Amino acid sequence: MRAPVLHADGLRKQFERTQAVDGVTLTIEPGERVGIVGPNGAGKTTTLLMLLGAIEPDEGSVELVGHRLPAGRSAAMARVGFAAGYLPLPDRLTVIETLELFGTLYGVAAPLDTAREVLTELGIERLADQRTESLSSGQGTLVGFAKAVIHQPELIVLDEPTASLDPDVAMRVRDRLERQSAEHHATLLLTSHDMREVERLTTRVVFLRAGRIIADGPAAEVVAAAGHADLESMFLAEAARVREEAL
Repeated sequence: MRAPVLHADGLRKQFERTQAVDGVTLTIEPGERVGIVGPNGAGKTTTLLMLLGAIEPDEGSVELVGHRLPAGRSAAMARVGFAAGYLPLPDRLTVIETLELFGTLYGVAAPLDTAREVLTELGIERLADQRTESLSSGQGTLVGFAKAVIHQPELIVLDEPTASLDPDVAMRVRDRLERQSAEHHATLLLTSHDMREVERLTTRVVFLRAGRIIADGPAAEVVAAAGHADLESMFLAEAARVREEAL
């Protein structure tokens, strides 16, 4: 039996008086495609960053691709691809130089050729010689995604992967993710406010409320147990409940 790709036990994180994450325990097996969802303030990004060792929990532990965090973070992240719109790209490099650099750091056999292949697959080969600081928000998101998958990682982690993308471009990203999962058996972990995207890309949904897991399972089972028609209606109902409580 293969070891879990990720195991987190009892994660808690507080910022000043706000309990952002409150006792999250989560195990992700190889090949799973997991979506972490919930309204704004549910703790999605904080949970994701603790799972990657980018921030340390106040309580709890994380083991990522066989490495205990934070001590094993460098070794773990060599086998993980992470993309988010808020992650900066290196300045003063072109897009192709950036991808070649990260491909080299990840040990890709032919980093320049692989970088060009990924850009072509995403339909952004025209950006190859453009400097990263001149990219639009959507272009930067795409290049960040290319950086995350260039080394065919075991685990792909995405925080709102298509939030700033045009629909046709977002479709190419989803297509690439599905191929990566099917052809290379990559495990996928993502957050998104697009419930249709979550239903398409994932086989399991983890629903957060106020930093706690309130539902975990296949989307159809989670929705049925909550008495909703689909994941979108469940998400909207939860968001409305949070707004009412804030009044």
